[in-house]
Amino acid sequence: MAQSGDLQGACVWTGSEMGRDRRWVKDFPVGLLAQIDIAVKATGDLDWRQINRRNFVLPGADAFFDDVREELENGSGMVKLRGLDVSRYSEEQLRRIWYGIGAYLGTPMYQNRFGELMRDIRDEGMGGAKLYGATTDASGKQFLSSGARTLSSGQLRFHTDRCDVVGLLCVRQASEGGVSKLASSATVYNTIRKRRPDLHALLCRPIPRSRFGEEAGGEHVAYELPVFGVKDGKLTSHFSLTYIENAQMLPNARKLTDAEHEAIQMLMAVAEEECFEMRFEPGDIQLLNNHIIYHGRTAFKDDQSTGQDRLLMRLWLSVQNSRALPDDHAVLWGDIGAGKPHGGIGQPATAAVP
Repeated sequence: MAQSGDLQGACVWTGSEMGRDRRWVKDFPVGLLAQIDIAVKATGDLDWRQINRRNFVLPGADAFFDDVREELENGSGMVKLRGLDVSRYSEEQLRRIWYGIGAYLGTPMYQNRFGELMRDIRDEGMGGAKLYGATTDASGKQFLSSGARTLSSGQLRFHTDRCDVVGLLCVRQASEGGVSKLASSATVYNTIRKRRPDLHALLCRPIPRSRFGEEAGGEHVAYELPVFGVKDGKLTSHFSLTYIENAQMLPNARKLTDAEHEAIQMLMAVAEEECFEMRFEPGDIQLLNNHIIYHGRTAFKDDQSTGQDRLLMRLWLSVQNSRALPDDHAVLWGDIGAGKPHGGIGQPATAAVP
């Protein structure tokens, strides 16, 4: 039973419920798929970075994408789009298609300090550490940045990304593993509040983070931000244990109390308890509202000999119907106004032309 002060609405769900609920699974209309095919051919050899709504024309698509944004912001917080036949297109054509869809959904945001607007998510071995950074912990063991972990074949713990919506287009799936794990951060919020209000209160207060792997020199920069923030009845939960752990390595960052460590571990445990799993199929597009969804991934194994080497194409999007954020979130998000371009690394891109 919901208690006074609990979060309400479709964003509050359990894994067992969402595993049976198909509200978040949407098939591309046949007519829209035909329009996408026409648009990708019409753009010829145009670089995907030059794609926008003026040159990637999808007549009558606004109602479909409005429905997708509504589910992301005021529904379950996640959408899986199905029906795109990736086998019909080259990788470069898929980049144009995906960036074009992204321009209809929102404003693509820079994903790192190098100004990347689309990032291939695959096992890059040590390439991820070279791009996003690695350090050593107190025991001398290698400590990878969050970005470097993403570009490995290892497990990813529950986390959120620094954007309203993260979108992943599956081009190829691994031969084993690579299962997506999703949890409602609103459910985690309510559950911790019910079981341990003392720990819940700590997660609503500032927690030290680092900018390791994001901005240049970020491995030396610490800031504080609550894990849970609520404004106008809507939650935003920005969480990545890697940034919290790295902040604890910095001499200028406040050390967590035992109770704060316990609160973070409870968050991870409840997310695991309340999550559900889904496996990407080629052509699937997963869209997640980072304010109300935690996502993770199981480890995976590629088999290039059979063409099963995992490749996802990632977009970070700021969306026009996004929620307003609490004032203290400006340190990470920039403009915190509802519907404003915020998040990302650096300035927003200009690809989403009305």
